[in-house]
Amino acid sequence: MWPSGWQVVGLNPAHVTAQRRVNGQRGVKTDRVDLAAMLDLLVAGRGVPVAMAGQALVELSAWVAHRARRVQVRTATKNQLLGQLDRAFPGLTLALDDVLGTKVGRLVAAEFADPARLGRLGVERFRAYAARRGVRVNRTVAGRLVAAARTALPTAEADAARQVLAADLSLLGDLDTQVTAAEQRIAALLPDTQYAVLTTGPGWGTVRVGGYAAALGPIGRWPGAAQVYRASGLTPAQYESAGKRRDGGISREGSVPLRRALLGLGLGLGLQDPAARAYAKRLHERGKPGGIIACALAHRANKIAYAMVRTQEPYDPTHWA
Repeated sequence: MWPSGWQVVGLNPAHVTAQRRVNGQRGVKTDRVDLAAMLDLLVAGRGVPVAMAGQALVELSAWVAHRARRVQVRTATKNQLLGQLDRAFPGLTLALDDVLGTKVGRLVAAEFADPARLGRLGVERFRAYAARRGVRVNRTVAGRLVAAARTALPTAEADAARQVLAADLSLLGDLDTQVTAAEQRIAALLPDTQYAVLTTGPGWGTVRVGGYAAALGPIGRWPGAAQVYRASGLTPAQYESAGKRRDGGISREGSVPLRRALLGLGLGLGLQDPAARAYAKRLHERGKPGGIIACALAHRANKIAYAMVRTQEPYDPTHWA
């Protein structure tokens, strides 16, 4: 569509903002001012040629974004559910640490939001009731739940809370279905992209790899792993003037999806790879806080992932030890 000899390049928005500041127009952002800043950058030779993503990568990015939105809504719904449970069944969260993350917790929330019912049922009858619905409950947990039901104090808003709880449970089930469908679609699309090789890495499942692929786009856009890490905003912020230096925290100036993807890859690597786990242990012994260790693992994972995508070679633990 472009005339012969034309080239399309992409400019870093942060560079355009910095150029506006250099031009003395930091507080002015109009189309004319932005175009002048872009022209200055182009004359200086800045800009990266635009790389077109394949159809599979485009669709993968859409499904990753869809899943991220649904997970956020699901988290908010779970928080709302726990608030309604506290009103309908006081003391349940004390008897069961993870209500919505366990089968027995989901069963109690769905069928026994009225604690009087559970109290009348008793331990053995509750265990039998759960078993008929495919949920195994040991006697200790069942005893705690029944005891909490029998000592729960009635509240004035319990009836209304149970009605809202039923609606939220229905919504939560629908969100779980959508998240599962999105994860299945991500897993199906990933083999058609350059990033499929990353699933051979330790702790790198299709969801983590899909998030990394969607955040990076075509790998040809990035000259090296250092540019990817810098774009994530995980680099430390530093300030030095007149011989005095003050280091701050992580800059957080970059891409939020990319930052989350790198932290996720670093977490998976730290949990499953012996060399990365030993590296994290050494940092901990040196007194590094958890946030610094997480960023260090993300930096390590980023270098490994970028190299694997570039070379299309599976993960080799002896090479990255």
